[in-house]
Amino acid sequence: MKLHLLNRTSPNNSSFMVSHNLYPHFLKIWHYHPELELILVEKSSGTQFIGDSIEKFDVGEVILIGKNLPHMLLNDDVYFNPSSEKMAESVVVHFKKEFLGMGFLSVAETKPITDLLERANRGVKFPKVGKRTIEDIRSLRNLEPFEKLLKFIEILNTLAKERPYRLLSSMGYINSFLKTENKRLHKIYEYVFKNFKNSIGASDVAAVIGMNSSAFSRFFKQVHRKTFTRYLNEIRIGYACKLLLEDKLNITAIAYESGFNNISNFNRQFKMIIGKSPSSYIQYHTDKMEYA
Repeated sequence: MKLHLLNRTSPNNSSFMVSHNLYPHFLKIWHYHPELELILVEKSSGTQFIGDSIEKFDVGEVILIGKNLPHMLLNDDVYFNPSSEKMAESVVVHFKKEFLGMGFLSVAETKPITDLLERANRGVKFPKVGKRTIEDIRSLRNLEPFEKLLKFIEILNTLAKERPYRLLSSMGYINSFLKTENKRLHKIYEYVFKNFKNSIGASDVAAVIGMNSSAFSRFFKQVHRKTFTRYLNEIRIGYACKLLLEDKLNITAIAYESGFNNISNFNRQFKMIIGKSPSSYIQYHTDKMEYA
């Protein structure tokens, strides 16, 4: 996936921009921008790529994406079928961290919001926010400028206290991506995201960036504080989690679809990274849905 810088500045000099998106599918571009992005998924499902995190997204979820954090919400294949009548709908807010001036974030009363925006550097998912918060986000489209500003501050304050939430991208990815002068890292991420389903190893990635395998392994571990094999397995297991929740394939098929060449290694890596077996992971999320 080639990474694109997109322009998300407000066209009318507002301090933040609210948009209502209703299209056959979301934007299929791996991109970033200096504005933070708050997304309410109203309709559709698919796979979210945020930093080095890959997992399923679904209706009703709220996602906060930090400044310059690469991301893409890729709808399921059915949304790209010309005969499909499905639609992807979202309410999205783009805003700069200093949209009210840096002084606003330096006072004690706004510390929860400041902390939330710091967490957003890694991407934050709120899997189940309250109905009132959902309605508040929707209402931003129709409010007058001053009321819209007050409501948005209220929404940020509510999300700052919202539980549960989940941080998405790893610290290793964020720290390395901030080193924008290092083009080798961008090539690595692009190659891995494009090929993680295939049989690839450190030597393949090393060749892409013109390094020998030993030098690449040292370089990667220094940046990410983990081996390339561990990083690759985390990407694959994240994708496997998305497939497990979709419940369209059996566990063995998911193992191979996620890039593993045998089921025993898949089960071992899944337990090591997620802390549960694949079947226990499915049962855990089934129970949550039944009692939600």
